[in-house]
Amino acid sequence: MRAITYRESGGPEVLQLTDQPVPEPGPGEVRVALAFSGVNPTDWKRRSTAAPGDEPQTPNQDGAGTVDAVGEGVDPARVGERVWVWEAAWERRWGTAAEHTVVRAEQAVPLGDHPFELGAALGIPFMTAHRCLTVAEHLPRRLEPGALAGRTVLVQGGAGAVGNAAIQLARWAGATVVTTVSSPEKAALARAAGAQHVVDYKKEDVAARVREIAPDGVQAVVEVSIRANAEVDTEVVAQHASIAIYADDGGPEFSAPTRAFMALNTRFQFVLVYTAPAEAKAQAVADITTALAAGAIRVGEDAGLPLHTYPLDATAAAHQAVQDAAVGKVLVDVTA
Repeated sequence: MRAITYRESGGPEVLQLTDQPVPEPGPGEVRVALAFSGVNPTDWKRRSTAAPGDEPQTPNQDGAGTVDAVGEGVDPARVGERVWVWEAAWERRWGTAAEHTVVRAEQAVPLGDHPFELGAALGIPFMTAHRCLTVAEHLPRRLEPGALAGRTVLVQGGAGAVGNAAIQLARWAGATVVTTVSSPEKAALARAAGAQHVVDYKKEDVAARVREIAPDGVQAVVEVSIRANAEVDTEVVAQHASIAIYADDGGPEFSAPTRAFMALNTRFQFVLVYTAPAEAKAQAVADITTALAAGAIRVGEDAGLPLHTYPLDATAAAHQAVQDAAVGKVLVDVTA
């Protein structure tokens, strides 16, 4: 099969189109013939810093395709099922930048008739957003219509992939969503995703605008850049609010006013899907599946998430696009 692999860490140039044996599913596993692979920031970061072991590594965690073989203990009826895949390359050799991957059966989730492009965009961004919206004791454990009713959520960076996912999921669950952006173009994307209130942080006083919208403060912050936004977050959170930090955009360290957050009983929660509790991942998959069936999850420019598609042999360029902060979702068309 055609597969993108790398044998050493480094820049996108270490990614090579190679011919690899088609993997066979083991007990409890399925093999997926992939149509699209989704590229996330953690994909290029891992490639840049973590050298593979003795075997070549295929990158990319997310994807979508069709089950074409199952291992022992898996219902043979799953062959032919359209699925979306998550965490394919986490502590495993076979990522999704290849014509086939092998994952545990629960990591190949029924997609139904939804487009493969949509399936490949789910995985890490939507599971991250789900964790951010359910991680604190005052937040629901699961997302469903009405679960966030009466709550206001602030999504810092609403034009990013996780920001877009957080807007869509929070709106589906009934929250009032406020989001920040850096340009009119990104504001249009955030509104297309469903945000009711969009604040341009380069032109407006974010804290003042958020307090106008939510005088008692916001109950949850989905935070992409805590170093840049800690001060604003202090001014806008309600008592017992949570600030879920899923990225280190702007720098790896931050400072925060201890007393101010103590007085509010604010919860800081760092979020990385790969090491999240298994039950949290299972709930995310279940809720995303329900939202998908309800038509609450979309991709494309009219959903605030433009798609940028590259052929398999241009996976290095796809990684570079994500590293360069492409606005929207970067996909690899495995069949091209």
